[in-house]
Amino acid sequence: MEWQKPSPRVIEAFEALAPPPPVEQRKMFGMPAYFAGGNIFAGVFADTIMLRLPDAERAKLIKAGGAPFVPMGRAMREYVTPPPSYIEDPAKLRPWLKKPQAFAEALPPKRTKAKKPKTTGAAKPAAVTRSMARSQSSTRRVRFAQV
Repeated sequence: MEWQKPSPRVIEAFEALAPPPPVEQRKMFGMPAYFAGGNIFAGVFADTIMLRLPDAERAKLIKAGGAPFVPMGRAMREYVTPPPSYIEDPAKLRPWLKKPQAFAEALPPKRTKAKKPKTTGAAKPAAVTRSMARSQSSTRRVRFAQV
């Protein structure tokens, strides 16, 4: 499956329903997503919206015309996509965005990982230096052979 960018209408529909803080909007796979306590609960993927729901709510949404969220051919547990008509109508989608938010807020908050310090770039790894030396020496040999 080829990577598909979301259409502007899907992103607009998703962002129009932005929940208030403490919900955080971040990018996931380069697309907008909502997080509560570090747990993702909704996001845009390709040309649809994914929602993280408990079993009973997932079953209701699938019965209403939604589908399991299957990115790259593999179903993701706890995630479902709403029917396309819900994406077109914010009034239908809004209550379904509140349910995954409540689900994510009930989960234990994720611990933030410590960021690795950035290197200043002063020292290059030996493998890079050796490969550069090889390419330079082969260039010299070609020049001498042409003379």
